[in-house]
Amino acid sequence: MPTATRTTKSLSLEKELLKEVERTKGGASTSERVNTLLKAALENERRRGLAAEVEAFFGSTSDEDEASRRAFRSASIKSLARDD
Repeated sequence: MPTATRTTKSLSLEKELLKEVERTKGGASTSERVNTLLKAALENERRRGLAAEVEAFFGSTSDEDEASRRAFRSASIKSLARDD
């Protein structure tokens, strides 16, 4: 995997978070561990956002939408039955 361009940035972390990063970093550097955790958190956030969009799009069906779907399904079944 190619190495991404990096920038030095000073951030403040809670002591407990830093202890946990240090404890779980294994053979990686602290910076590598923080980058890995941030990437995972951002991906998780992105997926939650997509899930919310899907729910908003598909979860808000009106009675009119349902009636339209039923009519389309019925017409499709009738059309396919004629083809036999």
